[in-house]
Amino acid sequence: MVRWMRAWMDARTMAPSNKSFRTKRTLGKKAKQNRPMPHWFRMKSETTKPYNTKRRNWRHSKLNL
Repeated sequence: MVRWMRAWMDARTMAPSNKSFRTKRTLGKKAKQNRPMPHWFRMKSETTKPYNTKRRNWRHSKLNL
């Protein structure tokens, strides 16, 4: 493997786990938003949305933080 590519891969896999408070707060909010719609809300007669349309998967879409 090329030396620069090896250094680049090591830098990506060895990313620090230290987060700023702003980043941690944003991740916490996004984690709370990423849940299914409550069952009681779905059973209300006026509700037309059967599921959470803003649901996010960690593999499919990124937060761009």
